[in-house]
Amino acid sequence: MNDKIQQKLEILSDAAKYDVSCASSGSKRKNTPGGLGNSNGMGICHSYTEDGRCVSLLKILLTNHCIFDCAYCVSRKSNDVKRAAFTVKEVVDLTINFYRRNYIEGLFLSSGIFKDADYTMERLVRIAKELRTIHKFNGYIHLKAIPGASDELIHEAGLYADRLSVNLEIPSEMSLKKVAPEKNYADVYKPMNYLQGAIKGYKEEKKVIRATPEFAPAGQSTQMVIGATPENDLHILNLANDLYDKQNLKRVYYSGYVPISEDNRLPVLKQPPLVRENRLYQADWLLRFYGFKVDEIVNAENPDLDPELDPKTGYALRNPHLFPVDINTAPYEMILRIPGIGVKSARKIVAARRHGRLRIDNLKKIGVVLKRARYFLTTADKDFRYLGFNPDAVRGFLTQPSGKKAAYNQLNLFA
Repeated sequence: MNDKIQQKLEILSDAAKYDVSCASSGSKRKNTPGGLGNSNGMGICHSYTEDGRCVSLLKILLTNHCIFDCAYCVSRKSNDVKRAAFTVKEVVDLTINFYRRNYIEGLFLSSGIFKDADYTMERLVRIAKELRTIHKFNGYIHLKAIPGASDELIHEAGLYADRLSVNLEIPSEMSLKKVAPEKNYADVYKPMNYLQGAIKGYKEEKKVIRATPEFAPAGQSTQMVIGATPENDLHILNLANDLYDKQNLKRVYYSGYVPISEDNRLPVLKQPPLVRENRLYQADWLLRFYGFKVDEIVNAENPDLDPELDPKTGYALRNPHLFPVDINTAPYEMILRIPGIGVKSARKIVAARRHGRLRIDNLKKIGVVLKRARYFLTTADKDFRYLGFNPDAVRGFLTQPSGKKAAYNQLNLFA
C-alpha cells in the first residue's frame, strides 16, 4: 500500500467510526464457483460467531468532504479537518486485498456528500457492482443509502448490497432542523419507503420464481444520535418501535453524541452518554425479542431509562405485584420478563420442567444469571414469597458497590 492510500485510509476510517450501524446479521449470500468470499448469518464488525470468533469488516467513508454543515457531524463542511476521498478503484482494491490477507470479511461503506446525493450514491453503487460482477466478491457489503438519491440508484444498490441503511441521525425533525437545517425527514423516509416496498416485492417474487435475484437480503437499518438534542428515551423508543413496525427495519442503532465542537446549538458534555446508549440498546432488545411494549419500559411518569439498572430489572421493580415468579409454573412469556433470564434460558427452563420441578442448581446449569435473577424468582428449594417482595430493598442491593453487597442477606430483601 503506498503512502497516499495509507493516509486516506487513516483519515476515512477514523471518520467512519461515528457511524455505528454496521452489523451484518440476516444475510446468507453463498460463494459461487470461481468467486471470492461469502456472507452468512454471522455478524461482522462488533459481532461474534457461535464458536466465539470475532469477525470484522473494512469500515470506511468514500469521502469526508461534505456539502452539508450538520452541527453534530465531524465531517461537516465548516469543520477544520483533513479531507480525503477514495476513488472507486481504490476502495475495490482495498477490499479485495484486505480480504485475501484475511484482514476482513466484508465492507461497510458510507460517505459524506460530494456534490449532491445522486453523484455520491452513484459511486457507492459502482463500488458494490464492481466487487460483485468483476471480482465475484460474495462477502458482506453494507452501503449507505443517501437521502435524496434517485429511486433508480437506491434500487441498484439493493441488488448488490446485503444491507442498506438510511440514517435518521436526530430523533425528531424539529431538532434536525435546528442542528442540520439543510436536511429533512421527507428525504430520509423516501428511500426507506422505497426499500421497504422493494425488499417485500423481491421476497414475494422469489417464492414464485426461484431465479429472482437477492435484494438487500439483510434488510435495512438506521442510526440515531443520542444526547445531541433534548428528546427523552420515551420519544426515542416510540420512534424506534414505529420504524420496526411500519418500515420493517432490521435494526435501529443508537450512537451517543461525541462532543466535537463548541456550537451553541449543542449541549456541553464532558463525555459521550455511553450509559444511556447502552440502556437504549437493552430496551431495544426487549422490544424486539422479549415481547415488551414501549410503555412497559418507559412512560409519561418515567420518560427516561434508569442509568443504574437495566430496563428489565427496572420493569420488575416497578411491578412488584408480578414478582417473584414461580419458575416451575409461570408461562414462557412471564419467564422472559425475569431479569437475568434470556430467550435461550427461558426455552430451556420450559423444556426442563416437564421432567421435574426445577431447583437453583438446575438454573445454574441452564445458564441463568442468578446474581440478578434470584431476587425475582422462586424454585422448588428456594421460595421466600411468604416474606413479601420489597423492591426498594432489591434495588438497594443491586445498586450497592460490590464490596458492600456481602452485608445483605437474601431473606432481608423479601422482608
